[in-house]
Amino acid sequence: MLDMLDALAAATADGFPCAAATIVRASGSVPRPVGTSMLIHQTGGITGSLSGGCVEAAVVAVAEEVLADGQPRVESFGYSDTDAFAVGLSCGGTLEVLIQLLHPGTFPVIPKPDAPCALVRRIDAGGTAQNNAAQLLLVPDPRRAASTAGLLADHGAALAAMLDMDPAHAAARLAPLLASGRTGIVELGGPVLFLESRLAPARLLVIGANDFSAALARQGRLLGYHVTVCDARPAFTVPERFPAAHQVRVRWPDQYLREEASAGRLDARSVVCVLSHDAKFDIPVLIEALRLDLGYVGAMGSRRSHEQRMTALRDAGLSATETAKLHSPIGLDIGAATPEETALSVFAEIVAARSGAAVSGQPLRALSGPIHPFTRQHVSH
Repeated sequence: MLDMLDALAAATADGFPCAAATIVRASGSVPRPVGTSMLIHQTGGITGSLSGGCVEAAVVAVAEEVLADGQPRVESFGYSDTDAFAVGLSCGGTLEVLIQLLHPGTFPVIPKPDAPCALVRRIDAGGTAQNNAAQLLLVPDPRRAASTAGLLADHGAALAAMLDMDPAHAAARLAPLLASGRTGIVELGGPVLFLESRLAPARLLVIGANDFSAALARQGRLLGYHVTVCDARPAFTVPERFPAAHQVRVRWPDQYLREEASAGRLDARSVVCVLSHDAKFDIPVLIEALRLDLGYVGAMGSRRSHEQRMTALRDAGLSATETAKLHSPIGLDIGAATPEETALSVFAEIVAARSGAAVSGQPLRALSGPIHPFTRQHVSH
């Protein structure tokens, strides 16, 4: 999936203007989330996709108008039951797409692909009626801008120019969203802003150096995680065994986890998977992990191992709330046998756990309602 922040460098790399089309609102069942972008180059090339084919041709037609006159537009694409040939989404959802012109040099400095940053755009009629220059604000350091005072200090003048009003209210609304890495709409009782945030990649810490860990590292890297494999045994924990891992650490896992947490390198998106099958490693690192605010903590083992593990964790003083966060035995029941299949099972559970309580984990054919409820990304009043 292409987002605008990742596309900035590619947008004008050939030295010609291009039109950037970004989903700013979505409702119903839609195949791509808010923040997905597509680039239409003046030279005729297209990068990215907004819907997998449903609306791309219509978006390109509007983009050609934007390339011709330079005026940004917000267009809505939905499905018509009465017209089988209407432009829209056959899945029944609705997309609102912002299409605007980008010139070479729009941004003097382009963030590196993995660098945290944020982009603020004004998308209401008052903003889209004007040229693009004052309607784009790149925030290269979201952490510094994650407070109202910090955002005003660094970008207050740019916000004031974008909104033609005192920026204090906008800064107060934007700052907490920057802090949490959110993407969505901010309505200000007139001006409407679209915020795209990009945090550093989420961490995946794989505890234990074995074939299952290697498969999980490959799957994690494919899904965009920053992957670390950690084990205290140097003979097993060598980088050549884990080519997909960004880091391979020979450390006692509980000590490593404690150090990473103290250094602020773990957050509520971080995932810890304990695959070591050895209580002297498992129990200490799980005690550390379950006391942190992490996105997912799982441990591999049989049901008998799970019961022994739970007893040891309770004996160590962990509360019922803390032990309830543990996914053990790890993974979903999909009949996995090989390390690769097990990695798929584990990540299926990770995605479900991080998506929220409304996710059923059932086959889609057994359910009703929207398949892609991306409206949850909209930031309301």
